[in-house]
Amino acid sequence: MSQISAKAVKELRDKTGVGMMDCKKALDEAGGDMQKAVEYLRKKGAALAAKRAEREAREGVITVKVNDAADTGLILELNCETDFVARGDDFTGFAEAIAQTALEGGIDSAENMMSVSLGDAYEGESVEDAIKTMTGKLGEKIELKRLGYIKTEGGLVAGYVHPGSKLGSMVEIIGGNTPESVVLAKDIAMQVAAAAPIVVDRSQVPADYIEKEKEIYRQQALSQGKPEQFVDKIITGRLEKYYQEVVLLEQAFIKDSSAKVQSVLNDFAKQHDMQVTVNGFIRYQLGE
Repeated sequence: MSQISAKAVKELRDKTGVGMMDCKKALDEAGGDMQKAVEYLRKKGAALAAKRAEREAREGVITVKVNDAADTGLILELNCETDFVARGDDFTGFAEAIAQTALEGGIDSAENMMSVSLGDAYEGESVEDAIKTMTGKLGEKIELKRLGYIKTEGGLVAGYVHPGSKLGSMVEIIGGNTPESVVLAKDIAMQVAAAAPIVVDRSQVPADYIEKEKEIYRQQALSQGKPEQFVDKIITGRLEKYYQEVVLLEQAFIKDSSAKVQSVLNDFAKQHDMQVTVNGFIRYQLGE
């Protein structure tokens, strides 16, 4: 067998990012053929991915991308096994590449993303194959857990990622697309991330959620010895507090707890003569 040069090993490492010893072994197995060595490492990555399929991948990053026109946005959760890998450039760069490709291609789900090519930077591999290659490179299970996409008509999209990249959000605001409304939208995205609403307004709270809350409040009131005739009034009061916790427009604004989100929107409309409404949002927290 011909001697494998250090230059060839380095070239394979630069191409794949895999460790030097693994690159040397791959070139040995491939008889010095660079393309066959790359294929060998890909197969090894696929085998490792299959081997680690049952492992838990609960660490990772939340990544948000919004286009320059601020009318389209993308949020995704990419998982790995350890925080050490999650903070590395290889992993975060991989998440960024998936997000950018999905944003440009208008991909609206993790499932639809799997067959999409990541381009030259990842040897033209599909996301599914690139995940296997990355598993071989990093030695951990990698999983594209979820992906959300918003494209607005006549509005704007804004995103927020909390420092540490374990929590992120994206909102759609209907109204003018101006520098001022972009700032407002970013504030609302931060609100969604921090305060974890489940709906925009109270009409959207699922009926079964409300019934469940009512039953909890009823049992609490009765167990505290409250008279039956007062229980309904107590339930109504506690339900109002529940709405203030889970309904975005009724939450206290994170930048001014004396104001509700709805009043912030109303004040903005008066100040800028521009009606703005929140049409929807997506919020991802790592491992949810």
